[in-house]
Amino acid sequence: MKFQLQSTDPRSGARAGTLTTSHGEIHTPIFMPVGTAGSVKAVHQRELENDIHAEIILGNTYHLYLRPGIELLQKAGGLHKFNGWNKPMLTDSGGYQVYSLGANRKITEACVVFKSHIDGSKHTFSPEGVMDIQRAIGADLIMAFDECTPFPCEYQYAKDSMGLTHRWLKRCVDRFDSTEPLYGYEQSLFPIVQGSTYPDLRKESAEYIANQNQQGNAIGGLSVGEPHEDMYAMTSLVCGILPSDKPRYLMGVGTPENILECIALGIDMFDCVMPTRNARNGMLFTTEGIINIRNEKWKDDLSPIDKALGGYASTFHSKAYLRHLIINKEILGAQIASIHNLTFYLWLVKEARKQIIEGTFASWKDNMVKKVSQRL
Repeated sequence: MKFQLQSTDPRSGARAGTLTTSHGEIHTPIFMPVGTAGSVKAVHQRELENDIHAEIILGNTYHLYLRPGIELLQKAGGLHKFNGWNKPMLTDSGGYQVYSLGANRKITEACVVFKSHIDGSKHTFSPEGVMDIQRAIGADLIMAFDECTPFPCEYQYAKDSMGLTHRWLKRCVDRFDSTEPLYGYEQSLFPIVQGSTYPDLRKESAEYIANQNQQGNAIGGLSVGEPHEDMYAMTSLVCGILPSDKPRYLMGVGTPENILECIALGIDMFDCVMPTRNARNGMLFTTEGIINIRNEKWKDDLSPIDKALGGYASTFHSKAYLRHLIINKEILGAQIASIHNLTFYLWLVKEARKQIIEGTFASWKDNMVKKVSQRL
C-alpha cells in the first residue's frame, strides 16, 4: 500500500491524496459504502462501480465470520472472488459489533466471548483470531481488534478500555507480522485510536498508535452518541498527532455535514450505514438538502430526484415515482433510494477533493454545510 498527498487546503487541514492498493487506487477524501455481509444492501456491484463510482467498499468481520463463514470464504479465494468486487476492500475488526452486543458478550484480557445474534451460539474473538479471520476474508485494508467504548462512559472505564485496546494491538501486530496474506496480494493493518471524549486519553492513544508505524491509522469510538462538537474536538486533536504522510480513517462517520467538517480537520476516509439505511426509510440526501420522500408534498412532484447529481437513479426517476414506491414498500424503491444516496455521498467527497486541489475548499465547505443539512 502507498499513500501520496497531492494537495492540502491552505485554510484548513483538508487533504487530497491517492491511496494505492493491490486492487486499485483510492482517491481521498473518500467515502466507503458499507457492505456488512458481503453486499451493500439493495445495491448490485455493477451499480456500485458504474453508477455510484465507488472506489472501495467495506466488509464486516463479525457478520462474515458468522455467515457465510470463513471456511467458505477461503474456499472461494476470499471475499473479492466470493462477491465479485474487484476493487479495494476494507474490513473492520468486529470490535464495534461486539460492543453493540451488550449483555451477550464478556470482555477479558485474553479475548471476547459472545453469543451470536443469529442463534445464540457461543464464539470467541481474540486479537490473534481476528487477524486470522481478516486474512481469510482477504480485504486490502484490515483493522486491529479494539474495544469501542459507549458514550457516555466514566473516565476510568475509558482509560482501562484504551489500555486494553493498546495491549490487544500489540498482539494484533505480532500475529499480522508472523503470518502471510492468503491470496497473493498485500494486506495493510490499521491500528485504532480510542479514548472516548477525554482529551488526555485521546492524546495518549494517538501517540501510541502513531508510534506503531503501521501503513494507515483509524479513529474509533466516535459517532456513538456524543455531541458533534465533541466528535470534532477529538478528531482535531488526534489529527494533530497522527502522521500526515499516512491515511486517516474516521470510523462510522457520518452525516454529510459531519463528513465535510471532518475533511476540514484532516480526515481522509469515512464509512457509515446512514446513506443506505436512511434510504430504505425514505430519507434522501441531495445537493440542496434533506428530503423525506414520504411527505405529502412530494406526491405530485414529477421533477428528478436530484438533477444536479447526474446518474441514472437521481435523474431518470421523479420524486413522485420514488415516493409511490417507498409508500407501497416496493423493493425497487429501496434500490433507487440507496443508489441515489450513495451517489450523493461519493459526489460530495469527490467535489471536496476537487475544491481542495483548486484551493477553494474552505469557502465551498462552509456554504455546502448549510445546504446539505437543511430539510426541504
